[in-house]
Amino acid sequence: MASAIGVIYSKHQTRKLFVNMQKLNKQIDELDIEWGQLQLEQSAWSAHGRIEKIARKKLKMTLPKANEIIYLKQ
Repeated sequence: MASAIGVIYSKHQTRKLFVNMQKLNKQIDELDIEWGQLQLEQSAWSAHGRIEKIARKKLKMTLPKANEIIYLKQ
């Protein structure tokens, strides 16, 4: 009788652990998707064209002319 109860308890624990593992695997998949989306977003925010557009529009920056460039040597 005691061994039967032990087997039942063991199966119950195994099922609980399996359900928990499935939840964690689902969470891993969701986090992987979110990570990919964040990487794409970071790429878009840091694109050279976007940065140049902001520099021109908001900061009123322009490319210097050739005669305005000064080279410094150390």
